[in-house]
Amino acid sequence: MHNVTVRVKDVIGKGFIPPEYLPPGKDEYYLRNQQNSAAPDKWRALRKEEIETLLAGGNSAENWDFLLVSKEDFSPERIRNSRFCGLVRLGRLRNAILEHHDLQVPTGIYDSLIIDCDIGDDTAIDNVRYLARYIIGDRCILKDVDEMSTTNHAKFGNGIIKDGEPEEHRVWLDVMNETGSRAILPFDGMITADAYLWAKYRDDTALQKRLKEITQKRFSSARGHYGVIGEECVIKTSRILKDVTVGSHCYIKGANKLKNLTINSSPEEPSQIGEGVELVNGILGYGCHVFYGCKAVRFVMGDNSHLKYGARLIHSVLGDNSTVSCCEVLNNLIFPAHEQHHNNSFLVASVVLGQSNLAAGATVGSNHNSRANDNEIVAGRGFWPGLCTSLKHSSVFASFVLIAKGTYPAEMNIPLPFSLVGNNEKAGALEVMPAFWWLYNMYALARNSWKFHHRDKRMRKIQHLEFDFLAPDTVEEIIRARELLEIWTGRSFGVSPGEGPKDIGRALLSGKRDYREDLVVTGEGMEKSRRSVIIQKPREAYRAYGDMLHYYAVKNLLAWLSEHPEAGFSELKKQFSCSRSASWINLGGQLLKEEDVDLLRQDIAQGTLADWEAVHQRYNALWEKYPLEKQKHAWAVFCHLQGTEEPTQSQCIQALDGCVAIQKYIRDQVYLSRKKDYENPFRLATYRNKEEMLAAIGTVDDNSFIKQVNKETDDFIAQVKAAKEKLS
Repeated sequence: MHNVTVRVKDVIGKGFIPPEYLPPGKDEYYLRNQQNSAAPDKWRALRKEEIETLLAGGNSAENWDFLLVSKEDFSPERIRNSRFCGLVRLGRLRNAILEHHDLQVPTGIYDSLIIDCDIGDDTAIDNVRYLARYIIGDRCILKDVDEMSTTNHAKFGNGIIKDGEPEEHRVWLDVMNETGSRAILPFDGMITADAYLWAKYRDDTALQKRLKEITQKRFSSARGHYGVIGEECVIKTSRILKDVTVGSHCYIKGANKLKNLTINSSPEEPSQIGEGVELVNGILGYGCHVFYGCKAVRFVMGDNSHLKYGARLIHSVLGDNSTVSCCEVLNNLIFPAHEQHHNNSFLVASVVLGQSNLAAGATVGSNHNSRANDNEIVAGRGFWPGLCTSLKHSSVFASFVLIAKGTYPAEMNIPLPFSLVGNNEKAGALEVMPAFWWLYNMYALARNSWKFHHRDKRMRKIQHLEFDFLAPDTVEEIIRARELLEIWTGRSFGVSPGEGPKDIGRALLSGKRDYREDLVVTGEGMEKSRRSVIIQKPREAYRAYGDMLHYYAVKNLLAWLSEHPEAGFSELKKQFSCSRSASWINLGGQLLKEEDVDLLRQDIAQGTLADWEAVHQRYNALWEKYPLEKQKHAWAVFCHLQGTEEPTQSQCIQALDGCVAIQKYIRDQVYLSRKKDYENPFRLATYRNKEEMLAAIGTVDDNSFIKQVNKETDDFIAQVKAAKEKLS
């Protein structure tokens, strides 16, 4: 078998599409002509004197009749030392200079080999050693590139196969699990909701079959599509671009290898790829940045997501508004707003439900706990494994779980949201403090929603996201957590004949029964080990959880009242029911009722939703209903707290008053939790004096977020006052 084939009579640029894949009556340029929106009469043949000028400039062509130029302006003297093969069509070429940052290059084609390309108006191509089968947009700069080529079977990162290709040529992403048992097909336009729907519901065989079909049908299987470089792109000092399509206004500099990719980019959301980058088999969303030696293979990056400083992203989907630096991320499905910034952090075989942060030294790996590498981590919103944390697969974490530094020896299932998990090796126990964020780090918790909204720079919000830390998913976790605390407290206290642990625990935690201060409450089913699981401060956590439910319910009901200024208590009761939707699915950062997800799956499987556009339209329709669904859920939570199916007017008014106290608590705790940083004597130790420290970092009273919370509290109190008048 020869590595190099000698084709003596063939001409470069001919036979791009094998004859057996050409439709009847079509030539090898038919798809290229469909892709290029330029009018067919834009180009003309060269004049004799123009050919002479081109020859004098050191240029050559296998056939000058196949070099067509613009009818508007064409300056043949701006083409030097270049060779043309196959059908090449050149746009307007004027005597001009293109400028990008500090780079200035003359328009024209210099020292390049061009094969079967359409080149836009006023474009500069300089020292591109091999440029084959691309449609180049207007005002592009291509400078010092070794190879840019497109094959007749190019898929541009999409998980499809072309006519005549075997199934094994299809590119799959092995997300959530290293074995490929949750494999999905990437496609341009995929969002994390799509990926989760596909990867999670593996037992729904009809759904799985249909998702593969609509992905294949989303793109043409015909051979012969050209790569596209959008207008005003700059590609310089790069080595290989093969089977890559690039949106407009993209900036690529110093890339090593870009292969089988779609790089989305636009004037409003330009993408950038920097030095030493290697990207293979992937989709990049709008406004993405990939810099400084990063490697990504078999991946999808959502809009406004970033890879930096040598990060590795392999067999993974990274959601919108995420940043991964320095570290290694393998076989994951990561929902939007994920942060991972340190060289020695490692994330493998996980689904992380967003708003997450992995600290330095966090090792969410060590996946080979069984006889196969088939274990997984499932982490809710706000997942934060702290410094030098090592976790064991398979483990599950509720929302907003903070894991303290430590090597955790066994699998865990932590159902208590907003908790702090610690590994007490000296005591030989796992320690869990529920509601830790609410009790001791209110500044970070309250700032959470604002932070993620502020960092959402997407212009096109294809994936709608819930950023509030109190939402139906976390509220349902809180309700279940309170029930667990009741049961565990009752069992730890001791059950008398005729009494159930849940009733005893509720009485102890709510203050209706004397609580022993020496009582040690132990959790159950939270770690695969024989050691104790100690629940720290269960009474405080139980009350904090209650306040969180109260705050969620009233805040959302206030939103409904402000939207309906004429409504009073009777209208409020008519609108809502105390029947609660208790099961919510985080589908890529968007919260949906489980029954809506089940109907979505059914409609996809049955063909009612015939393509991904229809699926996305369903997401949007459900998002438009979501505010009201959340308000309905809030009313049902209020009923749950009151212990009645018929809340009274006075109960509503009392709840409003109680929520003012909770809002003031939030305000005060935001201030106090931040103030601790300023009162830390070790922080002052790095400065010459207190004046230097204040000059450098300001005072706690200058903090803009604290000022914002103060204003929000004043507004909230005024809103409650207006609501009480309406309900009275």
